[in-house]
Amino acid sequence: MTLVAGVDSSTQSCKIVIRDADTGVLVRTGRAAHPEGTEVDPAAWWNALQAAVTDAGGLADVSAVSVAAQQHGMVVLDIDGGVIRPALLWNDTRSAAAARDLIAEVGAEEYARRTGVVPVASFTATKLRWLRDTEPENAARVAAVALPHDWLSWRLRGFGPAGESDLGPVLSELTTDRSDASGTAYWSPATGDYDLDLFERALGHGAVLPRVLGPGEVAGTLASRPFDGDSPVNGLENTEFGGLRAESPSNGSATGVVVGVGAGDNAGAALGLGARAGDVVVSIGTSGTVFAVTDEPTTDASGAVAGFADASGLFLPLVATLNAARVLDSIAGLLGADHNELGRLALEAEPGSGGLVLQPYFEGERTPNLPDATASVFGLTLGSTTRPNLARAAIEGLLCGLADGLDAVRAQGVSAERILLIGGAALNPAVQAIAAQVFDAPVVVPQPGEYVADGAAVQAAWALTGARPTWSTSIAAEPAPDFRPVIREQYAARVAG
Repeated sequence: MTLVAGVDSSTQSCKIVIRDADTGVLVRTGRAAHPEGTEVDPAAWWNALQAAVTDAGGLADVSAVSVAAQQHGMVVLDIDGGVIRPALLWNDTRSAAAARDLIAEVGAEEYARRTGVVPVASFTATKLRWLRDTEPENAARVAAVALPHDWLSWRLRGFGPAGESDLGPVLSELTTDRSDASGTAYWSPATGDYDLDLFERALGHGAVLPRVLGPGEVAGTLASRPFDGDSPVNGLENTEFGGLRAESPSNGSATGVVVGVGAGDNAGAALGLGARAGDVVVSIGTSGTVFAVTDEPTTDASGAVAGFADASGLFLPLVATLNAARVLDSIAGLLGADHNELGRLALEAEPGSGGLVLQPYFEGERTPNLPDATASVFGLTLGSTTRPNLARAAIEGLLCGLADGLDAVRAQGVSAERILLIGGAALNPAVQAIAAQVFDAPVVVPQPGEYVADGAAVQAAWALTGARPTWSTSIAAEPAPDFRPVIREQYAARVAG
């Protein structure tokens, strides 16, 4: 049995899956937590990756590995390969003003034409402009800019700061893939090239950018001792260390464990799900996302739909919201309930929640672009203010925001024949039932899985064999279609007002 590993370095944790390269059967898994916050020292991701590998029983029997990770995070490196400051994550909104400045200078339509996106606080370019404007000394030191999965793959291959890595700070060995590059706002999915004018407009000067690899390409090979910078590469043969295997000839060139190209998290999920034309994926995680795989790139000058690339060679029009599963966490906590009880309460209420509408902008919002917004509850009366109505309004508000995203994606010419509902909250029977009432397309809930990590495992197998594997996805639930227009009608009326 040939084994491959896929890593998901997400906002909250690092997950790893190890699968049979031929069948996709899950063999074992590992997990480790990430620190909270909207800026994180990348060393925490590196430490979590090590812990997740250990939790998974090591990689001594694995032939290839690939890393998918949260998009947009700004990892800035100096000339010696050192991290200059903690990475700003996608959900750090302090760069909202920088996004407005960049749009004012270039124009929304021009940005969409050149990069497929219009800057918002989430994108890497806006974080670089924030760095230039607020930390000019740090900005001046930037010699290379990477994204989370780029940096982790680079470290796995043995590169990094002098004294902390086998091969040293070879910045030209940084690699990325088209899906993650498309979330920077300085790379074009249509042309496949960096827009260096937009990059330098953001940072203020040029720097090394990761080489963009195509689907199924090989980024390199696993370093002889990726987690131990004091250990040499030369002279190791079939060496096992810390559960990781390397096969290196005496000349020091590593062979054996292939490192795949990697991906951004949403593109990884699409690959792991095997999403096809007509599928729209709705993911309820830390953020909410709505995305589809398409043959042609999209350009939306309104900025509602980001015209990303996918991890298979196609395109991934995507809408992202900042507020998703934590909306349910918040209201469940307010009601003194767990998620199961929240769902039970919600199903006691009628569609429309007795007139209660929750606008779920607890942490500002990315789509619509309202970084300073707050959440609101409308329609409170003596009759409507009940625990079941509030529980249901939380689920309806969350799903209505995502349904607005579906409308925006459809406006780009995307067909929605079925909704693939994923994320932890998708397993709640109330979320499933209410989703069938909010969305006007059939809802399918795949079996729970680490689909981002699974997509990375697909990439690892692809890089190893030269062919994209076709692993099957099992279905957990298919709620009967039950579209109730009143839910979205009253949500739209309250939000518009």
